[in-house]
Amino acid sequence: MTDLPTPPAPRLAVLGTGVMGETVLAGALASGWRPDDVVATVRRPERAEELAARHGVRTSRDNVEAVRGAGVVVVAVKPKDVGALLAEVHDAVGAGAVVVSVVVGLPTSFYEERLPAGTAVVRVMPNTPSVVGAGVSAVSGGSAADDDDVALVERLLAATGLVVRVAEKDQDAVGALSGSGPAYVFYVIDALAEAGVLLGLTRATALELATATVHGAATMLRETGEHPAIARERVSSPGGTTVAALRRLDAGGVRAAFLDALEAARDRSSELAAALADAPAPRAGTEGAGS
Repeated sequence: MTDLPTPPAPRLAVLGTGVMGETVLAGALASGWRPDDVVATVRRPERAEELAARHGVRTSRDNVEAVRGAGVVVVAVKPKDVGALLAEVHDAVGAGAVVVSVVVGLPTSFYEERLPAGTAVVRVMPNTPSVVGAGVSAVSGGSAADDDDVALVERLLAATGLVVRVAEKDQDAVGALSGSGPAYVFYVIDALAEAGVLLGLTRATALELATATVHGAATMLRETGEHPAIARERVSSPGGTTVAALRRLDAGGVRAAFLDALEAARDRSSELAAALADAPAPRAGTEGAGS
Protein backbone atom coordinates (compact mmCIF):
# COMPACT_ATOMS: atom_id res chain seq x y z
CA MET A 1 0.00 0.00 0.00
CA THR A 2 1.30 3.45 -0.93
CA ASP A 3 1.32 6.39 1.48
CA LEU A 4 -1.55 8.82 1.57
CA PRO A 5 -1.14 11.89 -0.60
CA THR A 6 -0.02 15.04 1.24
CA PRO A 7 -2.23 16.86 2.10
CA PRO A 8 -4.59 13.99 3.06
CA ALA A 9 -6.52 12.33 0.26
CA PRO A 10 -9.42 14.52 -0.94
CA ARG A 11 -12.93 13.14 -1.00
CA LEU A 12 -13.45 10.96 -4.06
CA ALA A 13 -16.62 10.68 -6.14
CA VAL A 14 -16.84 7.87 -8.68
CA LEU A 15 -19.62 8.49 -11.20
CA GLY A 16 -20.37 5.16 -12.81
CA THR A 17 -19.46 1.85 -11.21
CA GLY A 18 -19.07 -0.59 -14.04
CA VAL A 19 -15.82 -2.52 -14.41
CA MET A 20 -13.53 0.50 -14.79
CA GLY A 21 -15.33 2.63 -12.23
CA GLU A 22 -15.11 -0.08 -9.58
CA THR A 23 -11.48 -0.75 -10.54
CA VAL A 24 -10.54 2.88 -9.88
CA LEU A 25 -12.53 2.81 -6.65
CA ALA A 26 -10.75 -0.33 -5.43
CA GLY A 27 -7.39 1.07 -6.51
CA ALA A 28 -8.00 4.26 -4.55
CA LEU A 29 -8.79 2.29 -1.41
CA ALA A 30 -5.65 0.20 -1.88
CA SER A 31 -3.65 3.42 -2.32
CA GLY A 32 -4.80 4.86 1.01
CA TRP A 33 -8.18 6.50 0.47
CA ARG A 34 -10.51 5.77 3.36
CA PRO A 35 -13.92 4.24 2.55
CA ASP A 36 -15.57 7.14 4.40
CA ASP A 37 -13.97 9.53 1.90
CA VAL A 38 -15.36 7.73 -1.17
CA VAL A 39 -18.85 7.87 -2.68
CA ALA A 40 -19.94 5.98 -5.80
CA THR A 41 -23.05 6.55 -7.90
CA VAL A 42 -25.24 3.64 -8.98
CA ARG A 43 -28.50 3.05 -10.77
CA ARG A 44 -29.61 -0.19 -9.13
CA PRO A 45 -30.15 -0.80 -5.39
CA GLU A 46 -28.58 -4.24 -5.64
CA ARG A 47 -25.41 -2.69 -7.08
CA ALA A 48 -25.30 -0.28 -4.15
CA GLU A 49 -25.49 -3.22 -1.76
CA GLU A 50 -22.66 -5.01 -3.62
CA LEU A 51 -20.32 -2.02 -3.43
CA ALA A 52 -21.10 -1.30 0.21
CA ALA A 53 -20.48 -4.94 1.17
CA ARG A 54 -17.34 -5.32 -0.94
CA HIS A 55 -15.66 -1.97 -0.32
CA GLY A 56 -17.44 -0.31 2.58
CA VAL A 57 -18.03 2.90 0.61
CA ARG A 58 -21.09 5.11 0.49
CA THR A 59 -23.30 4.95 -2.58
CA SER A 60 -25.84 7.31 -4.09
CA ARG A 61 -28.18 7.62 -7.04
CA ASP A 62 -27.64 11.38 -7.02
CA ASN A 63 -24.63 12.52 -9.07
CA VAL A 64 -24.90 16.10 -7.85
CA GLU A 65 -24.84 15.05 -4.21
CA ALA A 66 -21.82 12.82 -4.87
CA VAL A 67 -19.85 15.57 -6.63
CA ARG A 68 -20.58 18.38 -4.20
CA GLY A 69 -17.51 18.76 -1.97
CA ALA A 70 -15.44 16.12 -3.78
CA GLY A 71 -11.79 16.92 -4.51
CA VAL A 72 -11.51 14.22 -7.18
CA VAL A 73 -14.38 13.30 -9.50
CA VAL A 74 -13.97 10.17 -11.63
CA VAL A 75 -16.18 9.97 -14.72
CA ALA A 76 -16.62 6.30 -15.66
CA VAL A 77 -19.83 6.18 -17.69
CA LYS A 78 -20.40 5.28 -21.33
CA PRO A 79 -19.14 7.87 -23.84
CA LYS A 80 -22.66 8.69 -25.02
CA ASP A 81 -23.70 9.57 -21.45
CA VAL A 82 -20.84 11.92 -20.59
CA GLY A 83 -22.34 15.09 -22.03
CA ALA A 84 -25.56 14.76 -20.02
CA LEU A 85 -23.64 13.87 -16.89
CA LEU A 86 -21.40 16.94 -17.13
CA ALA A 87 -24.43 19.18 -17.68
CA GLU A 88 -26.02 17.68 -14.58
CA VAL A 89 -23.05 18.16 -12.22
CA HIS A 90 -21.65 21.39 -13.69
CA ASP A 91 -22.71 23.61 -10.79
CA ALA A 92 -21.63 21.07 -8.15
CA VAL A 93 -17.98 20.83 -9.29
CA GLY A 94 -16.02 22.85 -6.75
CA ALA A 95 -13.04 25.12 -7.31
CA GLY A 96 -9.85 23.08 -7.21
CA ALA A 97 -11.55 19.77 -7.98
CA VAL A 98 -9.78 17.40 -10.36
CA VAL A 99 -12.02 15.63 -12.86
CA VAL A 100 -10.67 12.27 -14.05
CA SER A 101 -11.98 10.71 -17.25
CA VAL A 102 -11.64 6.97 -17.81
CA VAL A 103 -13.94 7.21 -20.84
CA VAL A 104 -12.47 5.99 -24.10
CA GLY A 105 -11.93 8.48 -26.89
CA LEU A 106 -13.08 11.73 -25.30
CA PRO A 107 -10.39 14.46 -25.08
CA THR A 108 -9.92 16.71 -22.06
CA SER A 109 -11.23 19.62 -24.14
CA PHE A 110 -14.66 17.92 -24.27
CA TYR A 111 -14.82 18.16 -20.47
CA GLU A 112 -13.27 21.62 -20.23
CA GLU A 113 -15.93 23.04 -22.54
CA ARG A 114 -18.69 21.63 -20.33
CA LEU A 115 -17.30 22.28 -16.84
CA PRO A 116 -16.58 25.51 -14.92
CA ALA A 117 -13.70 27.49 -16.40
CA GLY A 118 -10.33 26.43 -15.05
CA THR A 119 -11.40 22.94 -13.94
CA ALA A 120 -8.44 20.55 -14.00
CA VAL A 121 -9.18 17.52 -16.18
CA VAL A 122 -6.97 14.44 -16.40
CA ARG A 123 -7.62 11.83 -19.05
CA VAL A 124 -6.85 8.19 -18.30
CA MET A 125 -6.77 5.15 -20.57
CA PRO A 126 -6.83 2.05 -18.33
CA ASN A 127 -7.24 -1.55 -19.42
CA THR A 128 -9.14 -4.49 -17.96
CA PRO A 129 -6.21 -6.27 -16.21
CA SER A 130 -6.30 -3.30 -13.84
CA VAL A 131 -9.03 -5.29 -12.10
CA VAL A 132 -6.37 -7.73 -10.86
CA GLY A 133 -3.67 -5.11 -10.23
CA ALA A 134 -1.83 -5.97 -13.45
CA GLY A 135 -3.16 -3.24 -15.69
CA VAL A 136 -1.73 -0.37 -17.68
CA SER A 137 -3.05 3.18 -17.33
CA ALA A 138 -1.85 6.11 -19.42
CA VAL A 139 -2.56 9.58 -17.99
CA SER A 140 -2.61 12.98 -19.67
CA GLY A 141 -3.38 16.35 -18.13
CA GLY A 142 -5.63 18.90 -19.79
CA SER A 143 -4.86 22.59 -20.23
CA ALA A 144 -5.75 23.52 -16.63
CA ALA A 145 -4.18 20.47 -14.95
CA ASP A 146 -0.80 21.05 -13.36
CA ASP A 147 1.85 18.53 -12.34
CA ASP A 148 0.33 18.10 -8.87
CA ASP A 149 -3.06 17.27 -10.37
CA VAL A 150 -1.59 14.59 -12.65
CA ALA A 151 0.56 13.21 -9.81
CA LEU A 152 -2.55 12.88 -7.64
CA VAL A 153 -4.25 10.81 -10.35
CA GLU A 154 -1.13 8.68 -10.75
CA ARG A 155 -1.27 7.94 -7.02
CA LEU A 156 -4.98 7.18 -7.28
CA LEU A 157 -4.21 4.50 -9.90
CA ALA A 158 -0.93 3.20 -8.47
CA ALA A 159 -2.44 0.00 -7.06
CA THR A 160 -4.00 -0.97 -10.40
CA GLY A 161 -0.69 -1.67 -12.15
CA LEU A 162 1.66 0.28 -14.39
CA VAL A 163 0.86 4.00 -14.72
CA VAL A 164 2.59 6.03 -17.44
CA ARG A 165 2.29 9.71 -18.33
CA VAL A 166 1.82 10.46 -22.04
CA ALA A 167 0.99 13.44 -24.23
CA GLU A 168 -2.73 13.61 -24.88
CA LYS A 169 -2.17 13.44 -28.64
CA ASP A 170 -0.94 9.88 -28.08
CA GLN A 171 -4.00 8.67 -26.16
CA ASP A 172 -5.74 7.16 -29.20
CA ALA A 173 -2.58 5.17 -29.97
CA VAL A 174 -2.35 4.07 -26.33
CA GLY A 175 -5.96 2.95 -26.47
CA ALA A 176 -5.28 0.92 -29.59
CA LEU A 177 -2.23 -0.74 -28.05
CA SER A 178 -2.78 -1.28 -24.31
CA GLY A 179 -6.43 -0.30 -23.98
CA SER A 180 -7.66 -2.85 -26.51
CA GLY A 181 -4.51 -4.94 -26.14
CA PRO A 182 -5.87 -7.52 -23.67
CA ALA A 183 -8.40 -8.57 -26.30
CA TYR A 184 -5.57 -9.21 -28.77
CA VAL A 185 -3.74 -11.31 -26.21
CA PHE A 186 -6.89 -13.29 -25.41
CA TYR A 187 -7.30 -13.80 -29.16
CA VAL A 188 -3.75 -15.14 -29.44
CA ILE A 189 -4.16 -17.44 -26.43
CA ASP A 190 -7.38 -18.81 -27.89
CA ALA A 191 -5.67 -19.39 -31.26
CA LEU A 192 -2.71 -21.16 -29.63
CA ALA A 193 -4.99 -23.35 -27.55
CA GLU A 194 -7.15 -24.23 -30.56
CA ALA A 195 -4.04 -25.18 -32.51
CA GLY A 196 -2.95 -27.38 -29.62
CA VAL A 197 -6.30 -29.18 -29.73
CA LEU A 198 -5.88 -29.76 -33.47
CA LEU A 199 -2.46 -31.29 -32.72
CA GLY A 200 -4.03 -33.76 -30.32
CA LEU A 201 -3.93 -32.10 -26.89
CA THR A 202 -7.00 -31.96 -24.68
CA ARG A 203 -8.71 -28.59 -24.66
CA ALA A 204 -8.01 -28.04 -20.97
CA THR A 205 -4.32 -28.88 -21.34
CA ALA A 206 -3.93 -26.76 -24.47
CA LEU A 207 -5.51 -23.73 -22.81
CA GLU A 208 -3.43 -24.15 -19.66
CA LEU A 209 -0.22 -24.38 -21.70
CA ALA A 210 -1.10 -21.41 -23.91
CA THR A 211 -2.03 -19.16 -20.98
CA ALA A 212 1.05 -20.07 -18.96
CA THR A 213 3.31 -19.60 -21.98
CA VAL A 214 2.05 -16.09 -22.69
CA HIS A 215 2.28 -15.15 -19.01
CA GLY A 216 5.80 -16.56 -18.73
CA ALA A 217 7.08 -14.86 -21.86
CA ALA A 218 5.66 -11.49 -20.79
CA THR A 219 7.10 -11.87 -17.28
CA MET A 220 10.51 -12.73 -18.75
CA LEU A 221 10.55 -9.57 -20.86
CA ARG A 222 9.50 -7.40 -17.91
CA GLU A 223 12.13 -8.86 -15.60
CA THR A 224 15.06 -9.00 -18.06
CA GLY A 225 14.34 -5.79 -19.97
CA GLU A 226 15.45 -7.62 -23.10
CA HIS A 227 14.13 -6.55 -26.50
CA PRO A 228 11.54 -9.07 -27.75
CA ALA A 229 13.44 -9.59 -31.00
CA ILE A 230 16.52 -10.69 -29.05
CA ALA A 231 14.45 -12.91 -26.76
CA ARG A 232 12.84 -14.47 -29.82
CA GLU A 233 16.25 -15.21 -31.34
CA ARG A 234 17.27 -17.06 -28.17
CA VAL A 235 14.40 -19.49 -28.72
CA SER A 236 15.02 -19.87 -32.45
CA SER A 237 17.74 -22.40 -33.28
CA PRO A 238 18.95 -22.21 -36.90
CA GLY A 239 16.91 -24.60 -39.03
CA GLY A 240 14.83 -25.63 -36.00
CA THR A 241 11.16 -25.98 -35.23
CA THR A 242 10.64 -22.42 -33.94
CA VAL A 243 12.17 -20.89 -37.07
CA ALA A 244 9.86 -23.01 -39.22
CA ALA A 245 6.85 -21.81 -37.23
CA LEU A 246 7.86 -18.14 -37.30
CA ARG A 247 8.37 -18.35 -41.05
CA ARG A 248 4.74 -19.44 -41.43
CA LEU A 249 3.57 -16.55 -39.24
CA ASP A 250 5.51 -14.09 -41.40
CA ALA A 251 4.12 -15.67 -44.56
CA GLY A 252 0.62 -15.28 -43.12
CA GLY A 253 1.15 -11.56 -42.58
CA VAL A 254 0.63 -11.70 -38.82
CA ARG A 255 2.87 -8.71 -38.09
CA ALA A 256 1.13 -6.60 -40.75
CA ALA A 257 -2.26 -7.72 -39.44
CA PHE A 258 -1.42 -6.38 -35.97
CA LEU A 259 -0.45 -3.05 -37.48
CA ASP A 260 -3.74 -2.92 -39.39
CA ALA A 261 -5.66 -3.85 -36.23
CA LEU A 262 -4.10 -1.09 -34.12
CA GLU A 263 -4.64 1.49 -36.84
CA ALA A 264 -8.30 0.46 -37.06
CA ALA A 265 -8.74 0.79 -33.29
CA ARG A 266 -7.00 4.18 -33.22
CA ASP A 267 -9.08 5.51 -36.11
CA ARG A 268 -12.32 4.25 -34.59
CA SER A 269 -11.52 6.02 -31.32
CA SER A 270 -11.02 9.28 -33.20
CA GLU A 271 -14.29 8.78 -35.11
CA LEU A 272 -16.29 8.15 -31.94
CA ALA A 273 -14.83 11.21 -30.22
CA ALA A 274 -15.59 13.39 -33.26
CA ALA A 275 -19.18 12.15 -33.42
CA LEU A 276 -19.77 12.94 -29.74
CA ALA A 277 -18.13 16.34 -30.02
CA ASP A 278 -20.43 17.26 -32.90
CA ALA A 279 -23.60 16.09 -31.12
CA PRO A 280 -25.96 18.73 -29.66
CA ALA A 281 -25.38 19.56 -26.01
CA PRO A 282 -27.75 17.40 -23.90
CA ARG A 283 -30.07 18.69 -21.22
CA ALA A 284 -29.24 18.21 -17.56
CA GLY A 285 -31.11 15.77 -15.35
CA THR A 286 -29.70 12.35 -16.15
CA GLU A 287 -30.30 9.91 -13.30
CA GLY A 288 -27.36 8.55 -11.30
CA ALA A 289 -24.90 6.94 -13.71
CA GLY A 290 -23.39 3.56 -13.17
CA SER A 291 -24.13 -0.13 -13.12
